[in-house]
Amino acid sequence: MRILIVEDEPRLLHNLAKALREESYAVDTAADGDDGIVKALDCDYDAIVLDVMLPGLDGWQILERLRRKKKTPVLMLTARDATRDRVRGLDAGADDYLIKPFDLAELLARLRALIRRAAGQAESTLTVRDLVIDTRSRTVSRNGEAIAFTAREYAILEYLVLHRGEVVTRTAIYEHLFDESDDTLSNLVDVHVFSIRKKVGPELIATRRGQGYCIET
Repeated sequence: MRILIVEDEPRLLHNLAKALREESYAVDTAADGDDGIVKALDCDYDAIVLDVMLPGLDGWQILERLRRKKKTPVLMLTARDATRDRVRGLDAGADDYLIKPFDLAELLARLRALIRRAAGQAESTLTVRDLVIDTRSRTVSRNGEAIAFTAREYAILEYLVLHRGEVVTRTAIYEHLFDESDDTLSNLVDVHVFSIRKKVGPELIATRRGQGYCIET
């Protein structure tokens, strides 16, 4: 999943990006509101972590402009704990709200919930055929037996399962799972899908020639 962090405090921005990448998210960053709105509108992120107080456009302005065009899930961050600020953010279109300082584990849990809900999935456990995918622990099992995946393989499988019934193009996989700092090879997605099929069986992920991949419902 690809996340945009818009945060002007350098240390927090660095730490959040590092933590999310360690959780196998693709992460883009913006240190001010003007850069943030450009990236938010140019790319289809799975979620945006948005600070309220920013140089240039503030978080409220970014949210207002974003909601004119996109429904990207937004988790707002703020040092303000007044009820009126939380209400303002939610009424303006924010999906969730977190007050600084916050616990990283809570932020990660809230992001997972936002991404699941955006895909129409309320539960943290995804089931497709005989596979069980736990989005909290980022693990996959069959009949109680764990199946080992690399972080990238897991990310691709989870994305395809969240969008099961849809044809997902290779371009969409690149855009959602590889961030702006990644060097990617043209056949890297195919290589990962081949490896996933070896572990879960070739019938789970169908290839739509000239289009992409699909896990059928």
